[in-house]
Amino acid sequence: MLSRMANPTYLFLDESGNFDFSVNGTRYFILTSVCIQRPFPWVSSLDSFKYDCLENGLDIERFHCTTDKWWVRNKVFDIIGNCLSFLRIDSLIVEKPKTGCALQKDIRFYPEMMGYLLKYVLKYEKSDDIIISDRIPMKRKRSAIEKGVQNALATMLPLGTKYRILHHESRSHYGLQVADYCCWAIYQKWARGDMTCYDRIRGAMRSEFDIFRLGTTYHYGHELWAKK
Repeated sequence: MLSRMANPTYLFLDESGNFDFSVNGTRYFILTSVCIQRPFPWVSSLDSFKYDCLENGLDIERFHCTTDKWWVRNKVFDIIGNCLSFLRIDSLIVEKPKTGCALQKDIRFYPEMMGYLLKYVLKYEKSDDIIISDRIPMKRKRSAIEKGVQNALATMLPLGTKYRILHHESRSHYGLQVADYCCWAIYQKWARGDMTCYDRIRGAMRSEFDIFRLGTTYHYGHELWAKK
């Protein structure tokens, strides 16, 4: 029989932006953590709404903010809004053109950015932590990046920090889908100045850390971003 953790805290992680470090890529990469303990308050409402969608002719397997219809997105944000008192949202903001060339490599960038975010989030947690992130999007490099995440966390987190990190498909957890929605809302704020959805989750925002906020060097795209 498996021994159950006493009262774990769950951290659901998601990212917005891409890994293209050129003017063709996104300006920002944003990594977001939604922190909560069981029971998860959104399960019943999201489950019921998903079946409402199916019964009304919408073939939906999971909620995904970027591709969901506007009325689905609106309802999901309503459900998240009713749960804000149960969760905390932290986000790491990376202005990609300020990222040094060595750090732009996939096997360094994602693991180290996750490490910086979790180093901040986990210092406030006293229980065991279960960290669930969406599957690494780059299939060919997934194994190397997941190993890099483990190595980065081992180096960056305080000795004795108790955690387990799992990489699951977002369809397997409503928590990952909630993190996707929250991360999308934060991305809209930073990349487009659109506060519409951000304002709907603002009550649970604990931190937004612009990691290169003091940086002045742009490694590409000077003509686009350096003077803005």
